[in-house]
Amino acid sequence: MKRRTMLAAAALLSASTILGASGEASAQTKLTLGHGAAPGNPRSVGAERFAELVEEKTGGEVTITVAGSEQLGNDVAMLTSLRSGTLDFTINSQGAVAGVVPELAALGLPFLFEDTENAIEILRGPIGNELNKKFEAVGIVPLDWWDNGIRHISTTDRSVETPKDLEGLRIRTPADPMTIDIFEALGASTEQIAFSELYVALQQGVVDGQENPLANIASSKLYEVTPFISISGHKWESTPFLMSQIAAGRLTDDQMQAVREAALEAGELQRQLMQKAHEKHLAEFEADEKVTVSEADRDAFRKATAGVYEEWQNKEFGDFIKRLIEASGQ
Repeated sequence: MKRRTMLAAAALLSASTILGASGEASAQTKLTLGHGAAPGNPRSVGAERFAELVEEKTGGEVTITVAGSEQLGNDVAMLTSLRSGTLDFTINSQGAVAGVVPELAALGLPFLFEDTENAIEILRGPIGNELNKKFEAVGIVPLDWWDNGIRHISTTDRSVETPKDLEGLRIRTPADPMTIDIFEALGASTEQIAFSELYVALQQGVVDGQENPLANIASSKLYEVTPFISISGHKWESTPFLMSQIAAGRLTDDQMQAVREAALEAGELQRQLMQKAHEKHLAEFEADEKVTVSEADRDAFRKATAGVYEEWQNKEFGDFIKRLIEASGQ
């Protein structure tokens, strides 16, 4: 733990921007990007590509150190560091970010989006503009909407095909109020456990199952401890790519433009990789004799979670949710 803390401190220290006496960015500005994904995960690959693109586009004036696998803390901790300026970028989770911009949780309404393309199209429009202003008000520069995939359920000892199969199960969810509401509506109890601790929690029986996109289930080897995978598709989730306003203020206009372009280019790669990962891992899981893949009754899941829509439209930002639902065509 002491060694990990020292590494984190060193990585955060490297985020300090090297400035000249005039306050303008010097020949080389060093920034740090933190995320929680494992190596090989589309989020991790996209982050590395972003760093390469920024260095290329700025002619080496801006370099970025990427620290994945929660080296700099969990998503909530990285978000706090981002706002204080001790971290420059984070490719974060929707649930954690909703703690700062509550409206973001509404993107996870059950079965809201047809697919990732539908979600990104909406987030490129007026809905996304509203969210961008919310970010700016709390000291954050939104760079792009990356993809955390369509989420599915995996459990330790039973297939989940109907909501009844979830009754009495303890399901790990991120600290995301929408996901918690969905699974409580489905009859499960929920536990909020850090992703880095999830494998052990499942292995030790602290929880009976979890929900994640197939890419995350594969890259973190969760299928080893939850071999029953239900293709439920109960919600889509974004991966907000965020920058500290403090870090943005240290860059020239041209450098900031390069950062924005790099985030969009790397985002295209990340979303493509997520889609390919889903197809690849689904085929692998179906061919694996140690894994049982089943299709959930989505009509039954939709019916069981319908009350979540009504509940969330009664929140203080219910008007935003109504506009989001209308934009999605639901």
